[in-house]
Amino acid sequence: MSSNKINEELLKFLEKSPTSFHAVANIAEILGKKGFTPLTESRKWELVPGGKYYVTRNGSSILAFMIPGKDFQGFQIIASHSDSPSFKVKENPEMDREGLYTRLNVEGYGGMLCAPWFDRPLSVAGRVAVRTEKGVETRLVNVDRDLLLIPSLAIHMNRKANDGQSYNVQQDLIPLYGDGKAKNSFRKLIAKEAKISEKDLLSMDLFLYSRTKGTIWGAKEEFLSSGRLDDLQCAYASLKGFLKAENSKSIPVYAVFDNEEVGSGTKQGAASTFLKDVLHRIAGALGKSEEEYQVALAGSFMVSADNAHAVHPNYADKTDPTNRPFLNGGIVIKYSANQKYTTDAVSAALFKLLCEREKVPCQTFVNRSDMAGGSTLGNISNTQVALNTVDIGLPQLAMHSPYETAGTKDTEYLAKAAKAVFSASVLVSGDGGLELV
Repeated sequence: MSSNKINEELLKFLEKSPTSFHAVANIAEILGKKGFTPLTESRKWELVPGGKYYVTRNGSSILAFMIPGKDFQGFQIIASHSDSPSFKVKENPEMDREGLYTRLNVEGYGGMLCAPWFDRPLSVAGRVAVRTEKGVETRLVNVDRDLLLIPSLAIHMNRKANDGQSYNVQQDLIPLYGDGKAKNSFRKLIAKEAKISEKDLLSMDLFLYSRTKGTIWGAKEEFLSSGRLDDLQCAYASLKGFLKAENSKSIPVYAVFDNEEVGSGTKQGAASTFLKDVLHRIAGALGKSEEEYQVALAGSFMVSADNAHAVHPNYADKTDPTNRPFLNGGIVIKYSANQKYTTDAVSAALFKLLCEREKVPCQTFVNRSDMAGGSTLGNISNTQVALNTVDIGLPQLAMHSPYETAGTKDTEYLAKAAKAVFSASVLVSGDGGLELV
């Protein structure tokens, strides 16, 4: 697949995925078209060799897997996340300003760059809980039009605006929804989008999103920009590799978790039991004993895929002197002495070997020693399921902006590497020794 084709597909996926709920629904739709059977956690699973399955939790996390045979050696896992920094609409959101403006009360979700949210068309999307004859069901909503905007304060009223600015969400980042006549209309609007009456709208999980469309650009179309590249670029590229995986003696597992941007400590986050529960149920449904399950885990491998910081063209000094990833330079292997990333010599070596098989270039990222870095899925997930794990990502600029930038070649690189990971089988030859079989 050419870089342009896979990135055009990625941009369409991103446009259809304004929230984690939409991203997971779209992934489930793709899997369904490829013959995957949906499972429900609240029901017994009947798994068969050759079967392809997926299961969701909270509508915002998803795990998919394929059964090569009853006698499997382990699991080959790639995990990414579905959420991005944004603003969540609060309960009772409408705020009146002197009867002339109607605004929406919001709170920050995750650590976003605030400045790029100003003066661009926004809308709201997410899910709603609605009343039914039998109880409650959830529905996706997306007000697919320019609906909101956060206006900047004019330079005349803040002469120091270009000298550096700190932002207070409650003061500075409240979006304008309408004039005074828009009062008491927001719930009606959301109910209409959900195709229900307002009285049946019980609760909402709604987020702001930027309406600026993604694009491929640059002198040679070498860059792409869009909202939510972190981390849906990894989620989509690894999905492409997953769907092309060749049969092996291991079970390929495609994982996308929610709430990474706020610490993963939810029932659907990487710190939850979701992955552990699914792996344990797979083994049990295929007749494995508890000890056989533990043996399979010891022979398993996980790639934690979450985008990485590229060297910034205007702030090159912010990057480590000797570990300097660039856009279109290949997949970034991330290291951290304080174990914010799980990568060690063994897991990095194994991932490099798999990339070599596909002629996929790799780069390295380590924070400057005088700068604190963040953490991601790998070390959090390992508290529930301890696996040999490598942390990787695709290089990007403007991480946590509503409009991020990445390299077009890198999406294809990860799709190729993901296919190699999902098609591999790992044999543990000793503590610290791994063989590809």
